[in-house]
Amino acid sequence: MARRTLSGAAALAAAALVMNPTAAPTAQAAPPGTKDVTAVLFEWNFASVARECTNTLGPAGYGYVQVSPPAEHIQGAQWWTSYQPVSYRIAGRLGDRTAFQNMVNTCHAAGVKVVVDTVINHMSAGSGTGTGGSSYSKYNYPGLYSSPDFDDCTSQISNYQDRWNVQHCELVGLADLDTSESYVRGAIAGYMNDLLSLGVDGFRIDAAKHMDTADLANIKSRLSNPSVYWKQEVIYGSGEAVQPTEYTGNGDVQEFRYAYDLKRVFNNENLAYLKNYGEGWGYMNSGVSGVFVDNHDTERNGSTLNYKDGANYTLANVFMLAWPYGAPDINSGYEFTDHDAGPPNGGQVNACWQDGWKCQHNWPEIKSVVAFRNATRGEAVTNWWDNGGDAIAFGRGSKGFVAINHESGSLSRTYQTSLPAGTYCNVQNNTTVTVNGSGQLTATLGANTALAVYAGKSSC
Repeated sequence: MARRTLSGAAALAAAALVMNPTAAPTAQAAPPGTKDVTAVLFEWNFASVARECTNTLGPAGYGYVQVSPPAEHIQGAQWWTSYQPVSYRIAGRLGDRTAFQNMVNTCHAAGVKVVVDTVINHMSAGSGTGTGGSSYSKYNYPGLYSSPDFDDCTSQISNYQDRWNVQHCELVGLADLDTSESYVRGAIAGYMNDLLSLGVDGFRIDAAKHMDTADLANIKSRLSNPSVYWKQEVIYGSGEAVQPTEYTGNGDVQEFRYAYDLKRVFNNENLAYLKNYGEGWGYMNSGVSGVFVDNHDTERNGSTLNYKDGANYTLANVFMLAWPYGAPDINSGYEFTDHDAGPPNGGQVNACWQDGWKCQHNWPEIKSVVAFRNATRGEAVTNWWDNGGDAIAFGRGSKGFVAINHESGSLSRTYQTSLPAGTYCNVQNNTTVTVNGSGQLTATLGANTALAVYAGKSSC
């Protein structure tokens, strides 16, 4: 994200850090704690996020909520205005500082930690007055940045095979901050420290690929909590100069290949291929990977599945949550035909599934597997079965078992599990199933449905 106007105390703290940066931090790999699923409430305003933490996210077992960039930004109805900061004050479309603080406190009371989407690579592409009343021009943000604080390359990025071009030129014409400068690093750290002072638990670093990993390490070292959780947006590109693995020393990195390949498998290939999904497909180590079925960019550019894909999308999210690779994000946005359209009601969510809000985090088939993931954390995959096509099943040790039927017709069979004998609730449809003394479970799954059972959930 970006911005910020430092209070006197924050400014002094940032200045001290500029003068005496600490050593590079130890990365916090994967969200700390027993609950690693993040609900990404894209463009929800802070009051709506607070209510959802209480009503849905906490009770469902979500560990984190990710909120859209809170900094003051350019005016306009489009969603991407949030990604053009003009100061670091909390004064954007989604709410002011008071609303943000209330959201953090409310979510914490519900047992949900808060991750902030943070735009620190760039500022805006034009000039005018921001959402909080600040005047700005592309290379001048009074009291924060002026022309010397931006990179010398003022043309757009044109060659992803050239590291310098990717990290010094302008992403879609946005003024590129010179993050090698101590002042810039201190100003960014000041913004992030301000958020930490409000209780924020982690950061998503937008456009991390366009900043040198050493610059990010230096910024992180200046934080009041230099081991704070963060995940970095570094899109994999074959043969590109900048690769995601360069950033794992700072924290998690988003593994875009995971989402790309899920789309291909669920749309055109066989679920049987997923038997070794993760490192077996050449992805980054599970412990440093942030994964998702879609995010706000990919659902619009067509590179991944999205809510318009029906059962393919739902089952892909069920698989992601049940499968022990990476730390999963559940994208939760709103309907769109215009890819630039901003959030309904300016970000106010009166109720799920109204006014275009899709609330994927609250879809019963998806939400129910969050608790499954928490209950099976740390358990290896066991008892894999597939039919060579689009029906698969697997266990998570003695703690859980999942079956997914992505075939066009129903499937009846007996599965071998490692579960103790007993009655379990299939949380996908709230019916009970029985595991016999040999660990066997017999079930019929309709086309494009799933089964998920786990220890501790015996009744529906």
